[in-house]
Amino acid sequence: MLLGFDIGGTKCAVIIGKTNNLKTISIIAREVLATSMPALEMIELLFGTAETMLEKYSIPKSILSGVGISCGGPLNSKTGVILSPPNLPGWDNIPIVDLVGKRFGVKATLQNDANACAVAEWKYGAGKGLENIIFLTFGTGMGAGLILNGSLYSGSTDAAGEVGHIRMADTGPVGFGKAGSFEGFCSGGGIAQLAQGRARAILEIGGQTLLCKNLGELHLITAKSVAGAAFKGDETAIDVYKTCGQYLGRGLSVLIDILNPEMIIIGGIYGRAQSLIEPWMNEMLMRETLPISARTCIIVPAELGEEIGDYAALALAGMIL
Repeated sequence: MLLGFDIGGTKCAVIIGKTNNLKTISIIAREVLATSMPALEMIELLFGTAETMLEKYSIPKSILSGVGISCGGPLNSKTGVILSPPNLPGWDNIPIVDLVGKRFGVKATLQNDANACAVAEWKYGAGKGLENIIFLTFGTGMGAGLILNGSLYSGSTDAAGEVGHIRMADTGPVGFGKAGSFEGFCSGGGIAQLAQGRARAILEIGGQTLLCKNLGELHLITAKSVAGAAFKGDETAIDVYKTCGQYLGRGLSVLIDILNPEMIIIGGIYGRAQSLIEPWMNEMLMRETLPISARTCIIVPAELGEEIGDYAALALAGMIL
């Protein structure tokens, strides 16, 4: 039996699951909690919730094989310490792995969310059986988890895979604190910024767009609403996703040329808006990528879908076996 904690800035999840000879993974129960209190109080709530869930399903702590903890970085996976993530104010130098060990009497492992998702897709999803894959989050932010030569690669300071920080253009939407970054063009916030700018330009000359009715509604535009407008045929919204797809293709080309993966798995927005993004992404890949490397690499949406965060925490727990 496996126990997972998926820790996020707005919500956390506690997940109980199991594996079948490490070939498949299944979720037995999950509980979602708002991240609404200081770090140590929140951790106590997570631990208490986990204990209640284990008791409800008659699972003693003694039969847990491992505990996986997925959390936004920065963190130190080697020491098991969460290091002041920007989306978790007050979570400063939290020795989460030690706290789990003392409370549950079982080994735990900590990884950032992109790495955890990469492990989940590698062990149980689209990348099963492959040696070299890249997982891209493509959600609120843009980050990568790297499986290289059959091992998770996290770098010398656990900062490998921070591809969202790569500058793609001199100017552009802001992501990862940098205008024109990969995250700026390829994230929920970045897509919203692009759409807001283009909607403003149209409205100021008396035009119309499904993105919003007037300048006062610009702040209501989100990546989801842009996709909705695009699927209804709004040309401005379609063009926003065209730009996103082109920059995604450029970013993927860099990753493919440098790392030569067999597969790139993209989560979040890509799976929900693939038809809006993929043609422009592929066009750019054909233009920018080394042909031999491009032919080797398959690009797919995350197989584990919207539940990938849950599977990611459990997959980390499964790595301990």
